[in-house]
Amino acid sequence: MQRSRLLAAAVGAVAEWGYEGASVTRITERARVSRRTFYELFDNREECLLAVLQGAVDRIVQEIGAAGLDVSPWRERVRAGLWVILCFFDRSPALARVCIVESQRADRGVLEFRQRVFGRLAEIVDAGAGQDSGSGGGGVSLTAQGVVGAVSQVLYARLSQREPGLLTGLFGELMAIVVLPYAGASVARRERVRAAPPLPVFQTPNGDGLVLCGQGGEPLLELPVRLTYRTARVLEVLGEHPGQSNRQVAELVGIADQGQISKLLARLARAGLLENTATGAHDRGEPNDWSLTTRGKQLTHTIHAHTTTHNRQAA
Repeated sequence: MQRSRLLAAAVGAVAEWGYEGASVTRITERARVSRRTFYELFDNREECLLAVLQGAVDRIVQEIGAAGLDVSPWRERVRAGLWVILCFFDRSPALARVCIVESQRADRGVLEFRQRVFGRLAEIVDAGAGQDSGSGGGGVSLTAQGVVGAVSQVLYARLSQREPGLLTGLFGELMAIVVLPYAGASVARRERVRAAPPLPVFQTPNGDGLVLCGQGGEPLLELPVRLTYRTARVLEVLGEHPGQSNRQVAELVGIADQGQISKLLARLARAGLLENTATGAHDRGEPNDWSLTTRGKQLTHTIHAHTTTHNRQAA
């Protein structure tokens, strides 16, 4: 949980003060975590930022994979992938600025990671050689690198503005840039005015998404409860097994004191993370029936994303 708070705080600190100004002190103060804990988890600030970028990339890859695009034609795969990336960044503008703008100003390790990601994107774009119009030709790899670089620079310029607006508004123009060298001007013109795909299904109607960092880049810091290991375990258990009573939750989490579990569940309910569908049935002696709210599901998903990334890196 401390690691999650530090990653979220790093996003907010870099977005506010820039990479150079986001010192370890500012990150730890923002996360309300000690410097000692920071250095128990990360060797330095660069390693912390690398973890942020890796988490963002892992989440984007996960969302693209969930779209099931393996059997789609090249242009549709690229189109859907670009849309997922833009939607992801629009849901997390602070993280978008860190990934696209501030990462260019970071140290060598971050720059090398950024280059590897861009190289992988170029490989994906490179698959368009000979597709659609059949006009591949020589120098395809260089062409793909140029396409990825051009899209990146457009996003960089937009995110460098004080009020960048939604990146999804650039979707048609960016797709035209991608397909022009491979499919020709007529296809690029059609992509420029083609209707955008629907919003991803994991994005809620009010704009809150299941993301690494939410509005302001700090979902774990804005909660009205202290996010401890037991808190996370309660959310995880109810995410996997909704409709549990106080006693059942206590057994699954490993809390022997019934008074303690009752207070914890009530606190999470006041925070808007849990709901008790059996409310009002106490007069008849019926047990509580606890489940996650939409906000609780979002936080649980965020915790799981952080934990999965951390475990993968530790392995």
